[in-house]
Amino acid sequence: MAKAKLTFLGGIHPYDGKDLSKDKPMKAVLPKGDLVYPLSQHIGAPAKPIVAKGDRVLAGQKIAEAGGFVSAAVFCTVSGTVKAIEPRRVVTGDNVMSIVVENDKQYEEVEYPAVKPVEELSREEIIGLIKEAGIVGMGGAGFPTHVKLSPKEPDKIEYIIANCAECEPYLTSDYRRMMEEPEKLIDGLKVILQLFPQAKGVLAVEDNKPDCIKLLKEKTAGESRISVAALRTRYPQGSERQLIYAVTGRAINSSMLPADAGCIVDNVDTIVAVNRAVREGKPLMNRIITVTGDCIASPQNFIVRIGTNYHELIDEAGGFSKEPVRIISGGPMMGFGIFDLDVPTTKTASALLCLSTDEVGEPSACINCGRCVEACPSRLVPTLLAVYSDHHDMEAFEKHEGMECVECGCCSYVCPAKRQLTQSIKSMRKMILAERKKK
Repeated sequence: MAKAKLTFLGGIHPYDGKDLSKDKPMKAVLPKGDLVYPLSQHIGAPAKPIVAKGDRVLAGQKIAEAGGFVSAAVFCTVSGTVKAIEPRRVVTGDNVMSIVVENDKQYEEVEYPAVKPVEELSREEIIGLIKEAGIVGMGGAGFPTHVKLSPKEPDKIEYIIANCAECEPYLTSDYRRMMEEPEKLIDGLKVILQLFPQAKGVLAVEDNKPDCIKLLKEKTAGESRISVAALRTRYPQGSERQLIYAVTGRAINSSMLPADAGCIVDNVDTIVAVNRAVREGKPLMNRIITVTGDCIASPQNFIVRIGTNYHELIDEAGGFSKEPVRIISGGPMMGFGIFDLDVPTTKTASALLCLSTDEVGEPSACINCGRCVEACPSRLVPTLLAVYSDHHDMEAFEKHEGMECVECGCCSYVCPAKRQLTQSIKSMRKMILAERKKK
């Protein structure tokens, strides 16, 4: 940790909105209506159904198996009957093949297999349990965790970084998990450290959470391989590249993986899910979701069974106190607006944000102020990249390092001309990645 920077170049300090829900303890909610399980809740191949219409299923039962190495299984989170296997709309607006389960409200669970003590498990057994549990990155990326924890050269991994930054405004789900169940996070980190004997664990928390830092330091006081890093509060501190640089002083780019810098980064809820899978033999069935915003009557942090309809979460939070102008899945910086609440929660759902005002105004011409350049954590020239994107100039976009963008939204946030720079750059990056895939 001697080279730790605890921060990075660029970034911004937006209004964080965390006071709305940070003091609201986690609250478990039971779904009332049908549950919908999209077969693509992760990066990689869609899962393959192993149940049929009319089958009776139980909570904890696997209903879709991984469709390849880079894929993840899907588990039922209630007991009931498979009602359909058909395309259903998800938060992105896409129709995704899904398994629909009619909830019988009995919540009967399968009997989970007994597991050996962690210390007696081999590396292969631990990875196998994580894969079998269907765990993916729950910070939003959705990359299958068993793949991430299987680098080509495991002996070269020096840091396991628990991403406890939660830099996205309004989100407080990770904060509540750390404050209420720190042992589960620490025990999960120990499980991962068992896979990498040369590595040290770092709980990386922004310093706007002093109570959390204090608690985690107390809980890890006797741990020789685990430390707590108090990072300077700055968005996007939780972005993988910025986090690695802040903790280790090592830089990576778009052509590298964190493992190339000797690091593995996992989100708080992901690590807790690893702990549950390896120590209890239980699959990924729920996650914490923050339901917040100035339009929510009672902002909350809910323990949600995956597949639950978003409408039900709004009802659990007391409904709307006023009509929302914008509803966002995720946070205001990296989330995306949704037009229909009749969609299911998934493994990567983190928040539902309901706002009475819309900060997105009518764009005007660039005034060449340079604020986007100053804010960009990847040290790019966003206004130039946006021009290349708008003109479909892939060659110039790549030449000026457009693929190094982390899509954090800082440039759009600071732009006085209200230009949607991030959206333009993001669209071009998708086009280039699609072209590369074709080749």
